[in-house]
Amino acid sequence: MENTPLISIVDDDESVRTAMRDMVESFGYAVVAFASGPEFLASDRLRDIACLITDVRMPGMNGLVLQKQMTTSGYLIPTIFMTAFPDKRSRDRAIKAGAIAYLTKPCSRSDLLAHIHSALASGTTGGKKS
Repeated sequence: MENTPLISIVDDDESVRTAMRDMVESFGYAVVAFASGPEFLASDRLRDIACLITDVRMPGMNGLVLQKQMTTSGYLIPTIFMTAFPDKRSRDRAIKAGAIAYLTKPCSRSDLLAHIHSALASGTTGGKKS
């Protein structure tokens, strides 16, 4: 299990977070889930995260702000955004900032798995940039 990539899920909706965790675990990955961006950023697992899946709309720190905070802090974690409220402006911001994907909820299992594979193949995994 030590070589199994660790995927992190950040979503304020507990039922979505649980369903996403179960789905990603069914793909064979280890998963750690958080209810908010600040909770994720406070985690001692940041250096271990191989891919982040985050909601765009969350109270307090939204997913786009989380992505910016990670970058500002030097964390290079491939990120997949998911939202039930897609809009071109948010999508463009996310992609321009380096997101692997911007998906509309609900997304298919095969789409999510394909984007996780892309994130893991990007060669960037957790930890801080030098």
